[in-house]
Amino acid sequence: MALSHNLALFLLLFGGLLLMAVLLDQMAARIKVPGILLVLVLGLLIDNNLSALPGDAPPLLSLAKAEQLSQVALVLVLFFGGLTTNWGEMRAVIRPAVRLATLGSLLSAAAVTVYVLALQSLPFSAVPVSLAVALFIGAMLCSTDASATLGLLRPLAGRLPQRLLDLLECESALNDPMAVVLAGLALALATGQGGEGSEVVVEVVRQFLLGVFLGFIGGKAATLLLSSQRSQAYGRLGAIVSLALLMVVVGGSNLVGASGLLAAYLMGLVLGNDPQVDRPLLEESHAGFAKLAELVLFLCLGLVVDPNDVVSRMAWAVLLLVGLLVSRWLVVEVLLLRSGLPRAERWFTILAGLRGAVPVAIAIQAAASPVGWGAAMPPLALAVVLLGLIAQGLSLVPVARWLGLVRAAPATP
Repeated sequence: MALSHNLALFLLLFGGLLLMAVLLDQMAARIKVPGILLVLVLGLLIDNNLSALPGDAPPLLSLAKAEQLSQVALVLVLFFGGLTTNWGEMRAVIRPAVRLATLGSLLSAAAVTVYVLALQSLPFSAVPVSLAVALFIGAMLCSTDASATLGLLRPLAGRLPQRLLDLLECESALNDPMAVVLAGLALALATGQGGEGSEVVVEVVRQFLLGVFLGFIGGKAATLLLSSQRSQAYGRLGAIVSLALLMVVVGGSNLVGASGLLAAYLMGLVLGNDPQVDRPLLEESHAGFAKLAELVLFLCLGLVVDPNDVVSRMAWAVLLLVGLLVSRWLVVEVLLLRSGLPRAERWFTILAGLRGAVPVAIAIQAAASPVGWGAAMPPLALAVVLLGLIAQGLSLVPVARWLGLVRAAPATP
């Protein structure tokens, strides 16, 4: 049976775009820029409208499909983040990292919420900004992306304090679920499903606790199935078994009102830190899935966003980026004051709070929701992410040298 014309066209074009995204990601490592930056630009340059092609071709990627793809991709990204988080190696920074990821994310989101409300209006709406809109923007932008930061720091590999790098990586892995739950709460408020006062608090706590519980149970179940003794029976099917369990846990979590994305992260965390599991093998198996998911996320955002909309949001992106830097400065200085980190490392932590995949997925979710302001979130998120990668990201290496954090390169024989 032959494939339909539209399906064949989709496979051809989307497969070609993925190949280009992989090549751009590899090129980015050589020219020392974030790979996600080039992939985002690729998505923006490609016209999503296929009406110029022969036949009655629909858009390459509809908003509904982009939302579904981004949610699945985010599950894979968070699961892999938990899988690769080593509690033994992170033990020295676990307390400050947890403070930054939990209390720090809440304070950052609250600060940006107040900041947006103080601005009173946004460029994409004549309606004054509501609490739900401001909270959503704060939640969308409160998480950080360590992969973008560490990728930009490749020229200084082995010459920066390891504790500082561990702190950035651990914070990023833990604050993604916080952003997802807060954004979901903002959407619930906007659609009238969030209730008021105590109901909102109860809903957030319920999503967190259920997500943690189901993620822990899922991780333990995966550990039993993929322990060193049992995994020999599966052979190369171990990755498929873990993916199947991940789908069961995430789907079941959403059906009972828990945070499926938080459950995905906790499941990976429990599975990856159990001594009975062959962790290197699992990491190797899932690394390709996670990279594919990240590339698909940024391609989706680039395809469904009009470049003109991104340009029109750039002034607001500058204002938001300034607000994000100020709020992060306050949060980091307050929460890390007694952490033992020198002032230079705290200042570098402030600058290293880059945004990446999670704001992208959250913005697409808002665009696919029934809220009236949702369609404006993807270009706004893309503008902030692009501006941050360029303005913050490209200054990381010079600032690290200026702060005296870079050790001298070992002498070559």
